[in-house]
Amino acid sequence: MPWLQIRVHTTPEHVPAYEDAMLECGALVVTFEDVHDDPVYEPDLNTTPLWKHTRVTGLFDADADLEQIRNVIEHKAQHLGQSNIDLKIEILEDKDWIREWMDSYHPIQFGKRLWVCPSWRDVPDDKAVNLILDPGLAFGTGTHPTTALCLEWLDSIDCQNKSIIDYGCGSGILGIAGLLLGANNMVGIDIDPQAVQATQANAERNHITPDRYEVKLPPYDSDVEADIVVANILAGPLAELSDTISKLVKQGGLLALSGILESQAHSVVEAYKPWFKIESIVEKEEWVRIVAKKL
Repeated sequence: MPWLQIRVHTTPEHVPAYEDAMLECGALVVTFEDVHDDPVYEPDLNTTPLWKHTRVTGLFDADADLEQIRNVIEHKAQHLGQSNIDLKIEILEDKDWIREWMDSYHPIQFGKRLWVCPSWRDVPDDKAVNLILDPGLAFGTGTHPTTALCLEWLDSIDCQNKSIIDYGCGSGILGIAGLLLGANNMVGIDIDPQAVQATQANAERNHITPDRYEVKLPPYDSDVEADIVVANILAGPLAELSDTISKLVKQGGLLALSGILESQAHSVVEAYKPWFKIESIVEKEEWVRIVAKKL
């Protein structure tokens, strides 16, 4: 059957009120979207920041009482002092929404050897290094430029018989890629318990034996060092944690930093100069990856 979709453009402080109004009217699901491409880059842990211009969308059964829903939302808008709300109503054709979502994900190649593939897709090259990864709660499927920059770099270096630390591991994609590319062992570090669970699940999905990886919440053993350290987080934390992250890299080891906008690269480089020689800075879609060698 078709569906009824109702959208309201509003500001962050009014989002909960419109969400409640739609749910009271029988919305099956309510979602929030960015209206004006105003991304939030550095949210605090366990928070759900919203955009200056947020679209609240409710999905209803087609036989829902449209007039009642409209009246409830318009009454709510008047109560909030929004007399001229941008209210849009659409009829959506019947679809298999799960299939639609699954069809939007395809295997992606990074470098010459590495592919990241959803579990429901056939791998394009069974002789390649294929990392099986499904979208989930923890960030990181390879679609974001910062993740792509790190995966391309890992594919380009010799990981054979090396140790690797994935700092801010998220889904574990970078550390697991390193293992599949030949690293002996990996330590994943993250402050989010969901990231720990996701990394463990993704390691198992890729047949990584438990003796080859460990995932930790802070505090962690400060004596842990690795030949390769990858930290794909954000520029602010990278600079603030430069002393901590630097200690994780063995002398002569390599460090890749990403999650950095072009305008932030200089400050991150300056934070790591006391311990590292900068080897390269590569840009992709306004984001950069910095690679450095431990002195």
